[in-house]
This record gives sequence, structure tokens and C-alpha cells, in this order.
Amino acid sequence: MRKKVVALIPSRLESKRLPGKALLEIDGYPIIVHTAKRAMLSKFIDKVYVCTDSNEIIKACKNYDIPTIKTKKNFQNGTERIASVANRFRNYLIVDVQGDEPLTNPKTIDKVVNFHLKNKYKPEIVIPTRVMSHDSSETNVRVLSSKTNRIMYLSRAKIPFNYKNLSSFVDKHVSVITFSYSGLMKYKKLKPSTLEMIEDIELLRALENDMRVFSYKIKEKSFSVDINDDYLKAKIAMSNDPYRKKY
Repeated sequence: MRKKVVALIPSRLESKRLPGKALLEIDGYPIIVHTAKRAMLSKFIDKVYVCTDSNEIIKACKNYDIPTIKTKKNFQNGTERIASVANRFRNYLIVDVQGDEPLTNPKTIDKVVNFHLKNKYKPEIVIPTRVMSHDSSETNVRVLSSKTNRIMYLSRAKIPFNYKNLSSFVDKHVSVITFSYSGLMKYKKLKPSTLEMIEDIELLRALENDMRVFSYKIKEKSFSVDINDDYLKAKIAMSNDPYRKKY
């Protein structure tokens, strides 16, 4: 019997770099609605919920028949937000789909879920990665993994450092993350960690506490809407996106 899978989409209005971005419209739909609708296209996901403290986001989701869960307000990050409501999904694999990814590819979700469920090392967390040029923006999170795909470090710095040999490409963190229920509950109990606070990367908390965090390479394109330039690019990309026609 296949394990049930739920997508929990953390969302808030108080974005630092692009306030109110969850409700910005692209091709007639708010960004958060695009994200949820595309998660619903996944072959593996049984349920989808937007998790938010915003009544405005909840209202927008209801207009498009998207289930929501009202959360508290004060969380350090999106992982803490979904962990706060995860106790109702004890028997599920939990997929954290970031709310600012309106071009999320359902195939990416399917591949990461499948990798997590079949991985012999029993991951607590799986992070998909995509190859990018080494000199890309510092907003990107770079991922260093072992030969068994266990993640060794996450950083916004240009790692590995080109000291003896040159590296033209590195792996970028993609914002569709799978958690075992027990793994998410373990994260929920941990305090913010030293490296997490320095780098502002929430899953460093898991690495610093020796959780089993693995990577999985994907080929599908992905980018989040962080600033206004991203929003403009997303508008253009959406006009040619094949999944837009499916919802």
C-alpha cells in the first residue's frame, strides 16, 4: 500500500524583500494559488493545504477552492510553520512546497517523493538540487553532498572554493522539500542553531543536529519570487508554461 503524501505550503504576507508577494497576480491568479494548483497536479500528493496566519491569503485560497490551515503568527521560518500543524498528518510523508514558487513543476514533486520513499538510508529530509553556474547570486543556497547524497553543508557562499582546481558548476537548493513525520517533529523541537543564524538557512539547524538530510538532483527549472525582478520574470515564464493550461 502506497504511503499517503500531503503538501503543506507555508505562506505569509510580511515578505521582507517583496511585501505582499503571495497575493501578487500572475496571469489572473495570485502567486500562492499558482503554487497550490501546481502541487495538486502531482501524481503522488493526496492532500494540499496552504498554511498561513493571514486572513487575506485564506480568503484568496477559498476563492479558488484551495484548503487552508490557520497557523499562529510568530515563526522563524516556513519549516516551523508547517511543523506547527503537522500533528494531524502522522501517517503521511510531508512535502514542504514554498509559497513563492508559482512555477513549481509537478514532476519535481513526484521525483523527490519517490526518491524519499525508496531511499535505503531512510532520510528524515530530502532537498532537491539543480546544477547552476558557480558565480550565481548570493541569494541562491549551494548544496554540498557526499557520494551517497547525504548533505554535508548548505551555504550562500561560493563553495567549494576554487583553490587548487576550478569548479564551473555547483548544486542549487530547490524549494520543494520532503520530510518524514518523525523528522519534522524532531526539527520542531530543535532551537535555532549557530550556523543557521549566520547563513539564514533554516535547514542548517537539521544538519547541525545530525539529522539524516539527503539531496536529489533534478533537471526541471525552478526559481522563487524574491524580488520585483523575479516577479516580472515569472510573468513572462508563465505565459509559455505547459502546466498553466491544466488548472
